[in-house]
Amino acid sequence: MGSGKTTSFDIAHRAGVSQATVSRALRNSPLVNPETRRRVQEIAREMHYSVDRSAARLRSQKSRTLALLFFEDPTTDESLINSFFLPMLAHITRFASAEGYDVLISFQQLSDDWLSEYQVSNRADGIILLGYGDYLGTSEKLQRLRDEGAHFTIFGAMTPELEGHAVGVDNFEGGAIATQHLIDLGRTRIAFLGEATENCPEFKQRHAGYCSALQAAGLPIDEALHINTKNQETAGFQAAKELLASGEPFDSIFAVTDQVAFGVLKCLRKSGIDVPGEVSVVGFDDIPAASYFSPSLTTVRQDTRLAAMALVRNVLRMINGEPSELYQLPLTLKVRGSCGGRS
Repeated sequence: MGSGKTTSFDIAHRAGVSQATVSRALRNSPLVNPETRRRVQEIAREMHYSVDRSAARLRSQKSRTLALLFFEDPTTDESLINSFFLPMLAHITRFASAEGYDVLISFQQLSDDWLSEYQVSNRADGIILLGYGDYLGTSEKLQRLRDEGAHFTIFGAMTPELEGHAVGVDNFEGGAIATQHLIDLGRTRIAFLGEATENCPEFKQRHAGYCSALQAAGLPIDEALHINTKNQETAGFQAAKELLASGEPFDSIFAVTDQVAFGVLKCLRKSGIDVPGEVSVVGFDDIPAASYFSPSLTTVRQDTRLAAMALVRNVLRMINGEPSELYQLPLTLKVRGSCGGRS
């Protein structure tokens, strides 16, 4: 319903389109072609139409809000937000806005009743989860959400029990891509720095891809070259320090994330080791700082824009009673200074 006597149906009649198209055009939805959006919005201005969002929410019995919940990750600053998710936040907000949804941003409280706190209470129509910490400690709550019919999507954990609710990449493929690049550079002693347990299925799959690439090249899998470490820059520094102290020869490092890789690069530089002359380094994620680091970081890129679009699209499909979809996003390798590419 608009203000005064003008309604969206009046605009639809004048524009020669459906009322649903008018609603989408006024929300700047990318589902409506630009020329139609422009014409509908121009007619709406001429007719002095404005959207009464409160009335729209009452009619639909929906909040027209999505809850975006971050997991609190240990960080070097006080944000407690994994820097990989920050560009995704902007994209999610933009895509949600285009569909007429506000975004409620908060931290995950690991509640036993997320469904009531957001969906049943009409606080939010759906939930997008970024990060999960210890997956084994969170998976039961996620499974309960799924069983209760909650509208939620999560980025990262492409596990069978989250089919239809998860958006992510083929982490096995990503691990293989990173390792194969180092092999192609002539590296034969490739260390893996990162956790590879059930607690973090994404990292475990990257490690499996690393092992597969080594085996395919006829190179041994040397457990002495695997250092378990948390996903933090400081932890990456300590892991590289531990690797150096072990005395094991190595000529390259695959760090499970860019954050870990940043710590690795700092440690190698402090130890007087030339990168990429003596040691090549590859990370994973391609967070914005990767291209500005010294040397700039070669990394496996996850497309945060496509991820955001898939997360919003999938949760809206659930809200609208449509079947959810499996979204597995493409990966690309960004070659930069840490492997001898352009900085």
